Amino acid sequence: MIEKRGHKRVGLWVSVKLKQRNPNGTSAKEEIPVDVTDISRSGLGFWAGGLLECGTHYDAKIQIWPKEVVDTVIEIVRRDEQKEGRRYGAMFLKMPQRDALKIDVYQIFHDV
Repeated sequence: MIEKRGHKRVGLWVSVKLKQRNPNGTSAKEEIPVDVTDISRSGLGFWAGGLLECGTHYDAKIQIWPKEVVDTVIEIVRRDEQKEGRRYGAMFLKMPQRDALKIDVYQIFHDV
């Protein structure tokens, strides 16, 4: 796989529920379960059973520590069909600086 991220990936294994953003900026009520496998300061990788279209936006709350959650909006930028399921890549669109710093700290602890 060609690395296109500007930041180093670190493994993260959590289940997350995405909510698609409507054109008016609100979230849909339907939740889409996904399994996150890695995260970086610029995005994340995950598996999902459902079909998500590239270019679509989703609200996501990603728990990286027991009491630390990254609250962000993601855009689907890659989808790979594999026999195990659909593997996705997403980039962060809206993330407060404090949440980006949480990812930096998470990465430091996992690089040791």
